[in-house]
Amino acid sequence: MNRQVEALNILVVEDSKVTVKVLGNYLAAMNVSDPLIAENGTQALKIYERERPDVVLLDIKLPDINGFEVARQIRQMEGEHEWAAIIFLTAMNSDEDLAHGIAAGGDDYLVKPVSEVVFHAKVRAMQRLIGMQRRLVEVTRQLDSANAELQRLSTTDALTGIANRRSLDYFMEREWRRCLRMKKPLSLVMMDIDYFKLFNDKYGHQAGDDCLKKVADQIARAAPRGTDLAARYGGEEFTLVLGETDQDGAMWIAERVRQMVAELKVPHYATSSKFVTISCGVVSVLPDEHTSLEILLQSADASLYQAKRGGRDRVVAGQYGKF
Repeated sequence: MNRQVEALNILVVEDSKVTVKVLGNYLAAMNVSDPLIAENGTQALKIYERERPDVVLLDIKLPDINGFEVARQIRQMEGEHEWAAIIFLTAMNSDEDLAHGIAAGGDDYLVKPVSEVVFHAKVRAMQRLIGMQRRLVEVTRQLDSANAELQRLSTTDALTGIANRRSLDYFMEREWRRCLRMKKPLSLVMMDIDYFKLFNDKYGHQAGDDCLKKVADQIARAAPRGTDLAARYGGEEFTLVLGETDQDGAMWIAERVRQMVAELKVPHYATSSKFVTISCGVVSVLPDEHTSLEILLQSADASLYQAKRGGRDRVVAGQYGKF
């Protein structure tokens, strides 16, 4: 009993009605019915483009273009993860013909008149190859998805969902070089949730985590451009990197973030407003050979310290190189 050839879409490219009938009978015996039929190369290419068959039984001698050219064009149309098994149908069986067919993109030959036993064996062989190719594509997709997720996890803070310190360091280096090259200013906003330890002690760590996530969401909303990045610097401290932004622009954004956090109205007994607030330090610089990213970070951190020492819930503009 012939085993069923499952889930194969087969295109027969043959101008001989007799051969088409014979091959159709062979396929019917394998429980494959209604193959796609093309009488010439032009039809075959149109059908391939529309249907993307798994197997192409391709006569070499066709009324318009020969089978070698049809095979070459099929290979050119295939997508990254696509592969059709191409079996040439021919009366030619010399070594040169075989080499020519393989070079054109063919996978095997069937010599006319086609033997039913050989036909069944070769179609089943192609079925196995197609099955392996499909499994390989699926495994590749799964690996790509897993790698993308690993990349996301490696650059994202697990709690807040914004960039982590590793991603921040990479982004700052990239933006520093870009702004240096473009002769554009680069600004940093360092932010800290006011009296966060007291918040945790009073309301618990779950409430603390919820607070961090809410604050991070507001900070991220202030960094929509590709030249901006919102990141968790560590603990309750956050950073905004603002490419192509001067001190005035950075001060405006920092003040807006401060207001947005205050508008959350998360209760906090230890602040003067009785709601969660943040302090912000802002420093800008025009990168050149006399400046450095490290000093910019130290300057922004110093300005944040000034905001906290000055009463918190405020934005303080710092000066590059002043600690």
